[in-house]
Amino acid sequence: MSAVTLDGGPLALADVEAVARHRRGVILAPAAAARLRAGRDFVDSLAAGTEPIYGITTGVGKLKDVVIPPAERAALQRNLVLSHAGGVGEPLAEAETRALLLLLAASLARGASGVRPRVVETVLACLEHGVSPVVPERGSVGSSGDLAPLAHVAACLIGEGEAWSDGRRVPARAALEKAGIAPLVLETKEGLALLNGTHLMAALGALAVLDAGRLAQLADIAGAMSVEALMGTNAAFDARIHALRPHPGQNAVAANLRRLTSASGIIESHRDCTRVQDAYSLRCMPQVHGSAREAIGFARGVLERELGAVSDNPLIFPEDGAVLSGGNFHGEVLGLALDTLALGLAQLAGISERRIDRLVNPLTNEGLPPFLARGGGVNSGYMIAQYTAAALVAELKTLAHPAGVDSIPTSGLQEDYNAMGAGAALKAGRAVALARQVVAIELLLAAQALDLRAPLVPGRGSRAARDAVRRTIAPLGDDRFLKDDLDAALALAEDGSVVAAVEAALGPLE
Repeated sequence: MSAVTLDGGPLALADVEAVARHRRGVILAPAAAARLRAGRDFVDSLAAGTEPIYGITTGVGKLKDVVIPPAERAALQRNLVLSHAGGVGEPLAEAETRALLLLLAASLARGASGVRPRVVETVLACLEHGVSPVVPERGSVGSSGDLAPLAHVAACLIGEGEAWSDGRRVPARAALEKAGIAPLVLETKEGLALLNGTHLMAALGALAVLDAGRLAQLADIAGAMSVEALMGTNAAFDARIHALRPHPGQNAVAANLRRLTSASGIIESHRDCTRVQDAYSLRCMPQVHGSAREAIGFARGVLERELGAVSDNPLIFPEDGAVLSGGNFHGEVLGLALDTLALGLAQLAGISERRIDRLVNPLTNEGLPPFLARGGGVNSGYMIAQYTAAALVAELKTLAHPAGVDSIPTSGLQEDYNAMGAGAALKAGRAVALARQVVAIELLLAAQALDLRAPLVPGRGSRAARDAVRRTIAPLGDDRFLKDDLDAALALAEDGSVVAAVEAALGPLE
Protein backbone atom coordinates (compact mmCIF):
# COMPACT_ATOMS: atom_id res chain seq x y z
CA MET A 1 0.00 0.00 0.00
CA SER A 2 1.48 3.33 -1.03
CA ALA A 3 2.18 5.94 1.60
CA VAL A 4 -0.09 8.90 2.22
CA THR A 5 1.62 12.01 0.87
CA LEU A 6 1.23 15.35 2.64
CA ASP A 7 1.31 17.78 -0.25
CA GLY A 8 -0.85 20.57 1.14
CA GLY A 9 -4.10 19.17 -0.20
CA PRO A 10 -6.95 17.67 1.80
CA LEU A 11 -6.68 14.23 3.35
CA ALA A 12 -9.26 11.59 2.48
CA LEU A 13 -11.23 9.89 5.23
CA ALA A 14 -9.93 6.56 3.97
CA ASP A 15 -6.36 7.81 4.36
CA VAL A 16 -7.02 8.78 7.97
CA GLU A 17 -8.28 5.30 8.74
CA ALA A 18 -5.43 3.64 6.86
CA VAL A 19 -2.83 5.51 8.89
CA ALA A 20 -4.70 5.31 12.18
CA ARG A 21 -5.81 1.69 12.16
CA HIS A 22 -3.60 -0.03 9.60
CA ARG A 23 -0.32 1.83 10.14
CA ARG A 24 0.00 3.07 6.59
CA GLY A 25 3.09 5.21 6.03
CA VAL A 26 3.08 8.99 5.59
CA ILE A 27 5.61 11.14 3.72
CA LEU A 28 6.09 14.88 3.31
CA ALA A 29 6.06 16.01 -0.32
CA PRO A 30 9.10 18.06 -1.44
CA ALA A 31 6.85 20.94 -2.52
CA ALA A 32 5.26 21.02 0.93
CA ALA A 33 8.69 21.02 2.57
CA ALA A 34 9.69 23.98 0.38
CA ARG A 35 6.51 25.80 1.36
CA LEU A 36 7.31 25.15 5.02
CA ARG A 37 10.81 26.59 4.62
CA ALA A 38 9.44 29.73 2.98
CA GLY A 39 6.91 30.18 5.77
CA ARG A 40 9.60 29.67 8.38
CA ASP A 41 11.82 32.31 6.84
CA PHE A 42 8.90 34.74 7.03
CA VAL A 43 8.26 33.95 10.71
CA ASP A 44 11.95 34.42 11.51
CA SER A 45 11.82 37.87 9.94
CA LEU A 46 8.79 38.74 12.06
CA ALA A 47 10.39 37.43 15.23
CA ALA A 48 13.39 39.67 14.70
CA GLY A 49 11.19 42.76 14.80
CA THR A 50 9.44 44.67 17.57
CA GLU A 51 5.88 44.67 16.25
CA PRO A 52 3.41 42.92 18.63
CA ILE A 53 2.35 39.72 16.87
CA TYR A 54 0.20 37.26 18.78
CA GLY A 55 2.12 34.23 19.99
CA ILE A 56 5.27 35.27 18.16
CA THR A 57 6.35 38.39 20.00
CA THR A 58 3.57 38.40 22.62
CA GLY A 59 1.98 36.10 25.14
CA VAL A 60 -1.25 34.24 24.41
CA GLY A 61 -4.85 34.28 25.56
CA LYS A 62 -5.48 37.05 28.07
CA LEU A 63 -1.73 37.69 28.03
CA LYS A 64 -1.87 38.74 24.38
CA ASP A 65 -0.76 42.30 25.20
CA VAL A 66 2.41 41.23 27.00
CA VAL A 67 5.38 41.74 24.67
CA ILE A 68 8.02 39.05 25.14
CA PRO A 69 11.69 40.13 24.94
CA PRO A 70 13.56 38.50 22.03
CA ALA A 71 15.80 36.49 24.34
CA GLU A 72 12.76 34.83 25.98
CA ARG A 73 10.68 34.00 22.91
CA ALA A 74 12.01 30.45 22.53
CA ALA A 75 11.31 29.81 26.22
CA LEU A 76 7.74 31.04 25.66
CA GLN A 77 7.10 28.23 23.18
CA ARG A 78 8.31 25.50 25.54
CA ASN A 79 6.44 27.01 28.46
CA LEU A 80 3.23 27.13 26.41
CA VAL A 81 3.49 23.39 25.83
CA LEU A 82 4.23 22.50 29.44
CA SER A 83 1.62 24.83 30.94
CA HIS A 84 -1.12 23.71 28.56
CA ALA A 85 -0.57 19.97 29.03
CA GLY A 86 -3.37 19.74 31.57
CA GLY A 87 -5.62 17.04 30.15
CA VAL A 88 -7.28 14.48 32.40
CA GLY A 89 -9.10 11.19 32.07
CA GLU A 90 -8.36 8.03 30.17
CA PRO A 91 -5.82 8.21 27.34
CA LEU A 92 -6.97 8.10 23.74
CA ALA A 93 -6.73 4.74 22.03
CA GLU A 94 -3.67 4.29 19.82
CA ALA A 95 -5.68 4.55 16.59
CA GLU A 96 -7.23 7.80 17.78
CA THR A 97 -3.82 9.21 18.67
CA ARG A 98 -2.39 8.21 15.30
CA ALA A 99 -5.27 9.95 13.54
CA LEU A 100 -4.59 13.02 15.66
CA LEU A 101 -0.89 13.01 14.71
CA LEU A 102 -1.73 12.68 11.03
CA LEU A 103 -4.17 15.58 11.05
CA LEU A 104 -1.70 17.76 12.95
CA ALA A 105 1.06 17.02 10.45
CA ALA A 106 -1.21 17.60 7.45
CA SER A 107 -2.41 20.96 8.76
CA LEU A 108 1.11 22.17 9.50
CA ALA A 109 2.31 20.93 6.09
CA ARG A 110 -0.05 23.37 4.35
CA GLY A 111 2.50 26.06 5.16
CA ALA A 112 0.34 28.64 6.93
CA SER A 113 1.59 27.93 10.46
CA GLY A 114 5.21 28.98 10.15
CA VAL A 115 6.91 25.85 11.52
CA ARG A 116 10.10 24.30 10.21
CA PRO A 117 9.93 21.13 8.09
CA ARG A 118 11.68 19.43 11.02
CA VAL A 119 8.51 19.78 13.14
CA VAL A 120 6.37 17.93 10.62
CA GLU A 121 9.08 15.35 10.03
CA THR A 122 9.26 14.62 13.76
CA VAL A 123 5.51 14.02 13.90
CA LEU A 124 5.80 11.67 10.92
CA ALA A 125 8.71 9.86 12.55
CA CYS A 126 6.52 9.17 15.57
CA LEU A 127 3.89 7.67 13.27
CA GLU A 128 6.49 5.58 11.47
CA HIS A 129 8.09 4.18 14.60
CA GLY A 130 4.93 3.70 16.65
CA VAL A 131 5.63 6.39 19.25
CA SER A 132 2.15 7.45 20.34
CA PRO A 133 1.90 10.26 22.88
CA VAL A 134 -0.26 9.54 25.91
CA VAL A 135 -3.09 12.01 25.33
CA PRO A 136 -5.78 12.31 28.02
CA GLU A 137 -9.16 12.48 26.34
CA ARG A 138 -10.62 15.35 28.37
CA GLY A 139 -9.63 18.99 28.80
CA SER A 140 -10.47 20.63 25.48
CA VAL A 141 -13.27 23.21 25.28
CA GLY A 142 -13.10 23.07 21.50
CA SER A 143 -11.85 26.60 20.89
CA SER A 144 -8.34 27.89 20.46
CA GLY A 145 -8.32 24.39 19.11
CA ASP A 146 -7.88 21.31 21.26
CA LEU A 147 -5.27 23.02 23.42
CA ALA A 148 -4.81 20.54 26.26
CA PRO A 149 -4.80 17.34 24.18
CA LEU A 150 -2.48 18.85 21.58
CA ALA A 151 -0.18 20.10 24.34
CA HIS A 152 0.30 16.48 25.40
CA VAL A 153 1.28 15.65 21.81
CA ALA A 154 3.69 18.58 21.72
CA ALA A 155 5.12 17.61 25.11
CA CYS A 156 6.00 14.18 23.75
CA LEU A 157 7.71 15.75 20.73
CA ILE A 158 10.00 17.77 23.02
CA GLY A 159 10.68 14.76 25.26
CA GLU A 160 8.27 15.57 28.09
CA GLY A 161 5.24 13.69 29.31
CA GLU A 162 4.58 10.09 28.36
CA ALA A 163 4.26 7.93 25.28
CA TRP A 164 3.30 4.39 24.34
CA SER A 165 6.20 2.25 23.18
CA ASP A 166 5.70 -1.45 22.38
CA GLY A 167 2.45 -1.36 24.30
CA ARG A 168 4.03 0.09 27.43
CA ARG A 169 3.50 3.54 28.90
CA VAL A 170 6.94 5.07 29.29
CA PRO A 171 8.52 8.53 29.61
CA ALA A 172 8.33 10.26 26.25
CA ARG A 173 12.07 10.90 26.13
CA ALA A 174 12.74 7.17 26.51
CA ALA A 175 10.27 6.32 23.74
CA LEU A 176 11.86 8.85 21.40
CA GLU A 177 15.36 7.62 22.20
CA LYS A 178 14.40 4.00 21.54
CA ALA A 179 12.93 5.00 18.18
CA GLY A 180 15.97 7.08 17.27
CA ILE A 181 14.01 10.34 17.20
CA ALA A 182 15.70 13.48 18.53
CA PRO A 183 13.39 15.59 20.72
CA LEU A 184 12.38 18.89 19.18
CA VAL A 185 13.78 22.15 20.46
CA LEU A 186 10.97 24.56 19.69
CA GLU A 187 11.60 27.84 17.96
CA THR A 188 9.42 30.94 17.70
CA LYS A 189 5.75 30.24 16.95
CA GLU A 190 6.19 26.45 16.91
CA GLY A 191 4.77 25.66 20.33
CA LEU A 192 1.68 27.72 19.58
CA ALA A 193 1.30 26.10 16.16
CA LEU A 194 1.36 22.64 17.73
CA LEU A 195 -1.30 23.58 20.29
CA ASN A 196 -3.78 25.44 18.09
CA GLY A 197 -5.98 23.27 15.93
CA THR A 198 -9.12 21.18 15.73
CA HIS A 199 -7.18 17.96 15.28
CA LEU A 200 -8.62 16.01 18.23
CA MET A 201 -12.20 16.80 17.23
CA ALA A 202 -11.53 16.06 13.58
CA ALA A 203 -9.56 12.87 14.25
CA LEU A 204 -12.20 11.35 16.50
CA GLY A 205 -14.92 12.57 14.18
CA ALA A 206 -13.29 11.07 11.08
CA LEU A 207 -13.10 7.62 12.63
CA ALA A 208 -16.62 7.88 14.06
CA VAL A 209 -18.22 8.91 10.78
CA LEU A 210 -16.58 6.04 8.92
CA ASP A 211 -17.78 3.57 11.53
CA ALA A 212 -21.25 5.07 11.49
CA GLY A 213 -21.53 4.70 7.72
CA ARG A 214 -20.75 0.99 7.97
CA LEU A 215 -23.17 0.61 10.84
CA ALA A 216 -25.96 2.13 8.75
CA GLN A 217 -25.54 -0.69 6.22
CA LEU A 218 -25.55 -3.33 8.94
CA ALA A 219 -28.70 -1.83 10.46
CA ASP A 220 -30.48 -2.23 7.13
CA ILE A 221 -29.41 -5.88 7.03
CA ALA A 222 -30.53 -6.62 10.58
CA GLY A 223 -33.77 -4.75 9.97
CA ALA A 224 -34.51 -6.74 6.83
CA MET A 225 -33.95 -9.98 8.74
CA SER A 226 -36.36 -8.79 11.43
CA VAL A 227 -39.04 -7.84 8.89
CA GLU A 228 -38.98 -11.37 7.53
CA ALA A 229 -38.77 -13.06 10.92
CA LEU A 230 -41.79 -11.04 12.11
CA MET A 231 -43.83 -12.00 9.03
CA GLY A 232 -43.77 -8.43 7.77
CA THR A 233 -44.14 -7.25 4.22
CA ASN A 234 -41.67 -5.51 1.94
CA ALA A 235 -44.47 -3.64 0.17
CA ALA A 236 -43.66 -0.51 2.20
CA PHE A 237 -40.25 -0.41 0.50
CA ASP A 238 -41.75 -0.05 -2.98
CA ALA A 239 -39.73 2.46 -5.03
CA ARG A 240 -42.88 4.32 -6.05
CA ILE A 241 -43.55 5.30 -2.43
CA HIS A 242 -40.08 6.69 -1.90
CA ALA A 243 -39.91 8.52 -5.21
CA LEU A 244 -42.59 10.79 -3.78
CA ARG A 245 -40.31 11.80 -0.88
CA PRO A 246 -36.89 12.16 -2.43
CA HIS A 247 -34.60 12.21 0.59
CA PRO A 248 -31.40 10.38 -0.44
CA GLY A 249 -31.04 8.45 2.81
CA GLN A 250 -34.62 7.24 2.75
CA ASN A 251 -34.38 6.08 -0.85
CA ALA A 252 -31.05 4.32 -0.26
CA VAL A 253 -32.46 2.37 2.67
CA ALA A 254 -35.61 1.41 0.77
CA ALA A 255 -33.47 0.15 -2.12
CA ASN A 256 -31.37 -1.93 0.28
CA LEU A 257 -34.43 -3.42 1.94
CA ARG A 258 -35.97 -4.37 -1.38
CA ARG A 259 -32.82 -6.20 -2.40
CA LEU A 260 -32.23 -7.81 0.99
CA THR A 261 -35.73 -9.29 1.09
CA SER A 262 -35.94 -10.26 -2.59
CA ALA A 263 -36.99 -13.84 -3.31
CA SER A 264 -38.18 -14.31 0.26
CA GLY A 265 -40.16 -17.46 0.77
CA ILE A 266 -41.21 -16.16 4.17
CA ILE A 267 -42.80 -12.99 2.78
CA GLU A 268 -44.37 -14.90 -0.10
CA SER A 269 -45.95 -17.37 2.33
CA HIS A 270 -48.24 -14.66 3.74
CA ARG A 271 -48.52 -12.37 0.75
CA ASP A 272 -52.35 -12.57 0.86
CA CYS A 273 -52.80 -12.23 4.64
CA THR A 274 -55.30 -9.75 6.06
CA ARG A 275 -52.80 -7.52 7.90
CA VAL A 276 -52.95 -4.05 6.36
CA GLN A 277 -49.79 -2.48 7.77
CA ASP A 278 -46.77 -3.43 9.83
CA ALA A 279 -45.61 -1.61 12.95
CA TYR A 280 -43.55 1.53 12.44
CA SER A 281 -40.29 -0.16 13.47
CA LEU A 282 -40.70 -2.36 10.36
CA ARG A 283 -42.65 -0.24 7.93
CA CYS A 284 -40.84 3.06 8.56
CA MET A 285 -37.29 1.77 8.38
CA PRO A 286 -36.52 3.76 5.23
CA GLN A 287 -37.67 6.96 6.91
CA VAL A 288 -35.90 6.38 10.25
CA HIS A 289 -32.75 4.64 9.02
CA GLY A 290 -32.74 7.22 6.24
CA SER A 291 -32.75 10.11 8.69
CA ALA A 292 -29.77 8.57 10.46
CA ARG A 293 -28.01 8.41 7.10
CA GLU A 294 -28.73 12.10 6.55
CA ALA A 295 -27.07 12.85 9.90
CA ILE A 296 -24.10 10.69 8.97
CA GLY A 297 -23.85 12.34 5.56
CA PHE A 298 -23.93 15.82 7.07
CA ALA A 299 -21.18 14.93 9.53
CA ARG A 300 -19.14 13.27 6.81
CA GLY A 301 -19.29 16.36 4.61
CA VAL A 302 -18.12 18.63 7.43
CA LEU A 303 -15.29 16.26 8.32
CA GLU A 304 -14.14 15.93 4.71
CA ARG A 305 -13.85 19.71 4.45
CA GLU A 306 -12.03 19.92 7.78
CA LEU A 307 -9.45 17.43 6.52
CA GLY A 308 -8.25 20.14 4.14
CA ALA A 309 -8.19 22.93 6.71
CA VAL A 310 -5.58 24.92 8.58
CA SER A 311 -6.94 25.66 12.05
CA ASP A 312 -3.94 27.39 13.62
CA ASN A 313 -3.76 31.02 14.81
CA PRO A 314 -2.24 33.35 13.81
CA LEU A 315 -1.89 32.31 10.19
CA ILE A 316 0.93 33.45 7.95
CA PHE A 317 0.74 34.49 4.31
CA PRO A 318 4.36 34.96 3.21
CA GLU A 319 3.42 35.83 -0.37
CA ASP A 320 1.40 38.79 0.97
CA GLY A 321 3.81 39.67 3.75
CA ALA A 322 0.89 39.24 6.17
CA VAL A 323 0.23 37.53 9.49
CA LEU A 324 -3.44 37.44 10.46
CA SER A 325 -5.17 36.54 13.69
CA GLY A 326 -8.54 34.86 13.32
CA GLY A 327 -10.63 32.02 14.65
CA ASN A 328 -10.11 28.96 12.45
CA PHE A 329 -9.40 26.98 15.61
CA HIS A 330 -13.03 27.33 16.72
CA GLY A 331 -14.69 23.92 16.65
CA GLU A 332 -18.34 24.97 16.43
CA VAL A 333 -18.93 23.45 12.99
CA LEU A 334 -17.40 20.15 14.11
CA GLY A 335 -19.39 20.16 17.33
CA LEU A 336 -22.62 20.71 15.42
CA ALA A 337 -21.80 17.91 12.97
CA LEU A 338 -20.80 15.42 15.66
CA ASP A 339 -23.76 16.27 17.88
CA THR A 340 -25.95 15.61 14.84
CA LEU A 341 -24.16 12.31 14.26
CA ALA A 342 -24.94 11.22 17.83
CA LEU A 343 -28.60 12.13 17.30
CA GLY A 344 -28.76 10.01 14.17
CA LEU A 345 -27.13 7.06 15.90
CA ALA A 346 -29.60 7.29 18.77
CA GLN A 347 -32.44 7.00 16.25
CA LEU A 348 -30.80 4.07 14.49
CA ALA A 349 -30.32 2.18 17.76
CA GLY A 350 -33.70 3.20 19.14
CA ILE A 351 -35.69 1.67 16.29
CA SER A 352 -33.44 -1.40 16.33
CA GLU A 353 -34.27 -1.96 20.01
CA ARG A 354 -37.98 -1.77 19.18
CA ARG A 355 -37.53 -4.56 16.64
CA ILE A 356 -35.53 -6.54 19.18
CA ASP A 357 -38.45 -6.28 21.58
CA ARG A 358 -40.89 -7.42 18.91
CA LEU A 359 -38.72 -10.46 18.20
CA VAL A 360 -38.77 -11.69 21.80
CA ASN A 361 -42.13 -10.39 23.01
CA PRO A 362 -44.85 -13.09 22.81
CA LEU A 363 -47.43 -10.33 22.27
CA THR A 364 -45.78 -9.11 19.06
CA ASN A 365 -43.54 -11.83 17.63
CA GLU A 366 -46.09 -13.49 15.36
CA GLY A 367 -46.06 -16.93 16.92
CA LEU A 368 -42.34 -17.29 17.55
CA PRO A 369 -41.45 -18.93 20.88
CA PRO A 370 -41.43 -16.39 23.73
CA PHE A 371 -37.95 -14.83 23.97
CA LEU A 372 -36.90 -17.11 21.10
CA ALA A 373 -36.33 -19.87 23.64
CA ARG A 374 -36.65 -23.56 22.91
CA GLY A 375 -38.67 -24.97 25.79
CA GLY A 376 -39.56 -21.63 27.38
CA GLY A 377 -39.82 -21.70 31.15
CA VAL A 378 -36.81 -23.87 31.80
CA ASN A 379 -34.98 -21.74 29.24
CA SER A 380 -35.14 -17.91 29.15
CA GLY A 381 -33.67 -17.66 25.67
CA TYR A 382 -32.74 -14.12 24.63
CA MET A 383 -34.93 -12.35 27.20
CA ILE A 384 -32.07 -10.41 28.76
CA ALA A 385 -30.60 -9.43 25.41
CA GLN A 386 -33.53 -7.04 25.04
CA TYR A 387 -32.87 -5.65 28.54
CA THR A 388 -29.29 -4.95 27.50
CA ALA A 389 -30.39 -3.25 24.29
CA ALA A 390 -32.83 -1.11 26.26
CA ALA A 391 -30.05 -0.06 28.67
CA LEU A 392 -27.77 0.88 25.79
CA VAL A 393 -30.45 2.92 24.06
CA ALA A 394 -31.22 4.73 27.31
CA GLU A 395 -27.57 5.72 27.57
CA LEU A 396 -27.52 6.74 23.92
CA LYS A 397 -30.37 9.14 24.57
CA THR A 398 -28.21 10.97 27.10
CA LEU A 399 -25.37 11.15 24.56
CA ALA A 400 -27.77 12.68 22.04
CA HIS A 401 -27.98 15.84 24.15
CA PRO A 402 -25.83 18.31 22.19
CA ALA A 403 -22.54 19.51 23.63
CA GLY A 404 -22.14 22.37 21.19
CA VAL A 405 -25.01 24.50 22.52
CA ASP A 406 -23.10 24.98 25.75
CA SER A 407 -20.30 27.43 26.34
CA ILE A 408 -18.17 28.15 29.40
CA PRO A 409 -15.80 31.13 28.96
CA THR A 410 -12.06 30.70 29.52
CA SER A 411 -8.86 32.76 29.63
CA GLY A 412 -10.23 35.68 31.62
CA LEU A 413 -13.15 36.22 29.18
CA GLN A 414 -10.82 36.61 26.22
CA GLU A 415 -12.17 33.28 25.00
CA ASP A 416 -15.78 33.97 25.88
CA TYR A 417 -17.68 31.63 23.55
CA ASN A 418 -16.32 28.12 23.32
CA ALA A 419 -17.48 25.30 21.07
CA MET A 420 -17.27 22.24 23.34
CA GLY A 421 -16.67 20.33 20.12
CA ALA A 422 -14.27 17.90 21.78
CA GLY A 423 -17.10 16.78 24.04
CA ALA A 424 -19.25 16.25 20.96
CA ALA A 425 -16.48 14.17 19.39
CA LEU A 426 -16.07 11.99 22.46
CA LYS A 427 -19.84 11.50 22.63
CA ALA A 428 -20.01 10.56 18.97
CA GLY A 429 -17.41 7.84 19.38
CA ARG A 430 -19.25 6.44 22.37
CA ALA A 431 -22.55 6.63 20.49
CA VAL A 432 -21.13 4.58 17.62
CA ALA A 433 -19.98 1.88 20.04
CA LEU A 434 -23.33 1.68 21.83
CA ALA A 435 -25.37 1.71 18.63
CA ARG A 436 -23.17 -0.99 17.11
CA GLN A 437 -23.82 -3.26 20.09
CA VAL A 438 -27.58 -2.72 19.80
CA VAL A 439 -27.59 -3.58 16.10
CA ALA A 440 -25.39 -6.61 16.82
CA ILE A 441 -28.03 -7.83 19.29
CA GLU A 442 -30.72 -7.46 16.65
CA LEU A 443 -28.56 -9.36 14.16
CA LEU A 444 -28.16 -12.20 16.67
CA LEU A 445 -31.84 -12.41 17.55
CA ALA A 446 -33.07 -12.05 13.98
CA ALA A 447 -30.84 -14.96 12.92
CA GLN A 448 -32.39 -17.10 15.65
CA ALA A 449 -35.88 -16.06 14.62
CA LEU A 450 -35.23 -16.87 10.95
CA ASP A 451 -34.03 -20.33 11.97
CA LEU A 452 -37.29 -20.81 13.83
CA ARG A 453 -39.25 -19.99 10.66
CA ALA A 454 -37.78 -22.99 8.83
CA PRO A 455 -38.61 -24.57 6.45
CA LEU A 456 -39.61 -21.14 5.09
CA VAL A 457 -36.63 -19.53 3.36
CA PRO A 458 -35.69 -15.87 3.89
CA GLY A 459 -34.72 -13.44 1.13
CA ARG A 460 -31.36 -13.62 -0.57
CA GLY A 461 -29.74 -10.90 1.52
CA SER A 462 -31.29 -11.95 4.81
CA ARG A 463 -30.27 -15.55 4.14
CA ALA A 464 -26.67 -14.56 3.42
CA ALA A 465 -26.56 -12.53 6.66
CA ARG A 466 -28.08 -15.35 8.70
CA ASP A 467 -25.58 -17.81 7.26
CA ALA A 468 -22.70 -15.44 8.11
CA VAL A 469 -23.90 -15.31 11.70
CA ARG A 470 -24.18 -19.09 11.83
CA ARG A 471 -20.59 -19.55 10.72
CA THR A 472 -19.61 -18.07 14.09
CA ILE A 473 -22.57 -18.46 16.44
CA ALA A 474 -24.56 -21.66 16.78
CA PRO A 475 -28.36 -21.52 17.03
CA LEU A 476 -29.57 -21.19 20.60
CA GLY A 477 -30.97 -24.40 22.03
CA ASP A 478 -30.81 -24.73 25.81
CA ASP A 479 -29.69 -21.61 27.66
CA ARG A 480 -25.97 -20.91 27.64
CA PHE A 481 -23.66 -18.15 28.86
CA LEU A 482 -25.34 -15.21 27.13
CA LYS A 483 -22.41 -12.82 27.04
CA ASP A 484 -20.48 -15.11 24.71
CA ASP A 485 -23.24 -14.72 22.12
CA LEU A 486 -23.36 -10.95 22.58
CA ASP A 487 -19.60 -10.63 22.27
CA ALA A 488 -19.50 -12.81 19.17
CA ALA A 489 -22.28 -10.80 17.55
CA LEU A 490 -20.42 -7.58 18.30
CA ALA A 491 -17.27 -8.99 16.73
CA LEU A 492 -19.27 -9.71 13.56
CA ALA A 493 -20.59 -6.16 13.59
CA GLU A 494 -17.07 -4.80 13.94
CA ASP A 495 -15.23 -6.94 11.42
CA GLY A 496 -17.57 -6.28 8.49
CA SER A 497 -18.01 -9.96 7.64
CA VAL A 498 -21.81 -9.85 7.61
CA VAL A 499 -21.93 -6.92 5.19
CA ALA A 500 -19.25 -8.63 3.07
CA ALA A 501 -21.32 -11.85 2.92
CA VAL A 502 -24.42 -9.94 1.89
CA GLU A 503 -22.57 -7.98 -0.78
CA ALA A 504 -21.08 -11.20 -2.11
CA ALA A 505 -24.65 -12.43 -2.64
CA LEU A 506 -26.27 -9.19 -3.84
CA GLY A 507 -23.55 -6.84 -4.97
CA PRO A 508 -22.70 -3.54 -3.21
CA LEU A 509 -25.28 -2.07 -0.87
CA GLU A 510 -26.19 1.60 -0.82
